[in-house]
Amino acid sequence: MRIRVNGTDHEVDFEEDMPLLWLLRDELGIHGPKYGCGIGQCGACTVHLDGVAVRACQVWAADVGAAEVTTIEGLGTEDAPHPVQQAWIDLQVAQCGYCQPGQVMQAASLLNETPNPTDAEIDDAMSGNLCRCASYPRIRAAVRRAAGQEGA
Repeated sequence: MRIRVNGTDHEVDFEEDMPLLWLLRDELGIHGPKYGCGIGQCGACTVHLDGVAVRACQVWAADVGAAEVTTIEGLGTEDAPHPVQQAWIDLQVAQCGYCQPGQVMQAASLLNETPNPTDAEIDDAMSGNLCRCASYPRIRAAVRRAAGQEGA
C-alpha cells in the first residue's frame, strides 16, 4: 500500500489492523509520535491527517488512504521551524519533552482552524494532550505567541 508521510510516498506492507502509530514508528522509522496510552487519551501520538490533528494510535493505517500524514518531523525544519515550534523553543516549553511532539502538532492544528484563539479555546483544544511535567501555562503562552498575540 502507498502512504504519503511528510511529503514522501512510501510503499509498505502491513496488517490491516495495524495502527498508524506502529506503521510510522516500526515500519517507517519515524519516532516523533510517541506511544503514551494506546487509547487516544494522552495525545502523545498526535499527527495530522490533511492538516487535522488525530491520535495515530486510534487510526488504522489502512484507513489513511490518500490523506497526507504529517508528523512533527514534517511540520517545519531546523532552518525554518513552524511558528508553533519556534514559540516552543523561545518560551522553553519542554521539560521532559515526551509529550511535546503531540502538543506541538495539536497546537498547529488548532491554529490552522482558529488563527486567533482565546485562552478558553486554547485550553479546550489542548485539553486532550497530557503533560506529566505540568507545563500547561507555558504551552498556552507558546500557542498565543505562535498566533501572534501580544503579551504571550
